[in-house]
Amino acid sequence: MYIPKYFKVENFDEILDFVQDNSFVTIVTTEQGKPIATHLPLQVITEGDTYYITGHMAYGNSQWRTFEACKDVLVMFQGPHAYISPSWYQEENVPTWNYQAVHVYGVASILNEDELKQDLTMLLQKYEKQREDSVLWDKLSPKLLEKELKGIVGFKIKIQEIQAAYKLSQNRNEVDYRNIIDKLREEKDVNSHQIAEVMRNRQSFR
Repeated sequence: MYIPKYFKVENFDEILDFVQDNSFVTIVTTEQGKPIATHLPLQVITEGDTYYITGHMAYGNSQWRTFEACKDVLVMFQGPHAYISPSWYQEENVPTWNYQAVHVYGVASILNEDELKQDLTMLLQKYEKQREDSVLWDKLSPKLLEKELKGIVGFKIKIQEIQAAYKLSQNRNEVDYRNIIDKLREEKDVNSHQIAEVMRNRQSFR
């Protein structure tokens, strides 16, 4: 991913928080030279000092069969994004787009049944534990679980390289930066409001 120096993020803990909070991803591999992609919820786990991205896809999705042959699997995490109007600057300029994105490269392998069950248990815990009528692994019937497990393939990707870009008007002066936040808050779409909040929270980084 092309990342100008202004927008490069290297703080691992910050990146880890981002990918945990924006865990619906695009996973890309190649098949006979052609890129193929699937959109999935994934999670990050640790085994000792090693970090993995884990998840599952439908057995009928042939992409999992490409894992063994692919030297690198690309996982793309996307945060909020928004159009930035040139009318928001003090001086004449061109329009642009603010965004947050993380690319993770790694080697994939298939989970065995016990590993898949453990991963699904953690995934349910992540998204269900705060709900009033949470549906956790031990609340699902063995019959249903046996049926559903036959239809999916679990995998993990050993993280080998991370590229992170937060393009949040860091290259603008303080007046323009604050004005962009204010203008984004006036927009009608949720993404603009989210980017404004991210920029406001990062003012101390400037």
